[in-house]
Amino acid sequence: MSSQVLIEAPGVHRVEEHTPRDPGPGEALVAVHAVGICGSDREVYQGNRPEGYVRYPLTPGHEWSGTVRAVGAGVPSTLVGRKVVGEGFRNCQVCDRCHAGETTLCTAGYEETGFTQPGAMATTLTLPARLLHPLPDDADLTAAALLEPAACIAAAALKAKAQPGERVAVVGTGTLGMFAVQFLKAISPVELLVVGTRNDREALSRQFGATDFRLKGQDLPDDFDVVIETAGSASAARTAASLLRRGGRLVLTGIPAAGADGLDPTDLVVRQLEVHTVFGAPPDAWAHTVRVFGAGLLDPLPLVTHELPLTEFPQAIELVGAGDPKVGKVLLRP
Repeated sequence: MSSQVLIEAPGVHRVEEHTPRDPGPGEALVAVHAVGICGSDREVYQGNRPEGYVRYPLTPGHEWSGTVRAVGAGVPSTLVGRKVVGEGFRNCQVCDRCHAGETTLCTAGYEETGFTQPGAMATTLTLPARLLHPLPDDADLTAAALLEPAACIAAAALKAKAQPGERVAVVGTGTLGMFAVQFLKAISPVELLVVGTRNDREALSRQFGATDFRLKGQDLPDDFDVVIETAGSASAARTAASLLRRGGRLVLTGIPAAGADGLDPTDLVVRQLEVHTVFGAPPDAWAHTVRVFGAGLLDPLPLVTHELPLTEFPQAIELVGAGDPKVGKVLLRP
């Protein structure tokens, strides 16, 4: 049966019959292969998503991969049959930020697949074709379902502007942290440190290219050129900043709970640190991610630990929030 997850209100959901929506002008209908679950999906289900960043009732799912089954008027028919992933932000295309390529800052307001627009926890997904990124014909669609979080980290890597031979570090060892290691490894750093809270992530960090692994709380160096923070814990930003040399570059991607320890403005000024932040992924980050994935420099599959049917949505949500070190990325398969 064709089915979908529908969250009617926080904590209230059902799995119901899904009727594919025919693509209109400029749209494409995609058969969903797999959809990932992250902490923001858990927020949607529990009702913890900030106001304005979710709209109920909702079919969630913003991390996905699939195959184009049909296209609407104005979309090349050659797209039918292609393996694809897709951007989530539904930008207006006409404001100054969109014209600058900064679609995640669209001044028309926030709209995103899986949060305010129907997502991919369904058999099919219909969306603007301009958001799609075709994949190589031999692409592994299970691996490709993780390219959305990878694109967010690609945005961080592009902002960091790491150069070959620089000393780089990553704070955080979750999915985002492991992608950060892979993107930074690709630029040939002289050193790549990973800082985490779990010893069990050391082997995977080194598999992806880390040259050193330290636990938070251990003595840490303070002479890195670039640090990407992915942990989102209360003190992660300060830990990340402490790793930098004077004039170093910091990119923050984690979103801690309210009341987290902020960066010290005196420290930022005196050490002349360059600080960037990332929320979502603009088109250039998506294009970079797909290129790196197609070139075989990005390996998402070791991060996947569970694949479940849509009917086990609540179990999948619990797995994501359980804090079990054996749980990595959880995928649903429509």
